[in-house]
Amino acid sequence: MKKKITARHFDLTPEMKARAEDEIEGLTRFFDNIISAEFTLDAERHRRSAELRVKVYNQTLAGSEETDDIYTAMSGAVDKVKGQLKRYKGKLRERNVEEVAELKDSTTRPDTDVDAVE
Repeated sequence: MKKKITARHFDLTPEMKARAEDEIEGLTRFFDNIISAEFTLDAERHRRSAELRVKVYNQTLAGSEETDDIYTAMSGAVDKVKGQLKRYKGKLRERNVEEVAELKDSTTRPDTDVDAVE
């Protein structure tokens, strides 16, 4: 998984970078096949914001949060993306179950009509 952490309007400390990387790594608990993750941290006057964009297969999931503390904003953005990953994984499971059931029915169904056979 590619990780990119960007800080706007302030200097990124090693502690912040380590925390952001830990939060991103924690997302693999909910979905293993994450292609890339981009964390953007921003500071404007008294406002701190964090935006997390995660790319999985053919979709990009995003979450953002604004608070007065950068660590709280990071946690909020990660929580939003976690919920999206859970829903995405559930949709994949549902779709695959239906496709597998349909494929199973079409391959195990007899070619002849069972009622017509004596």
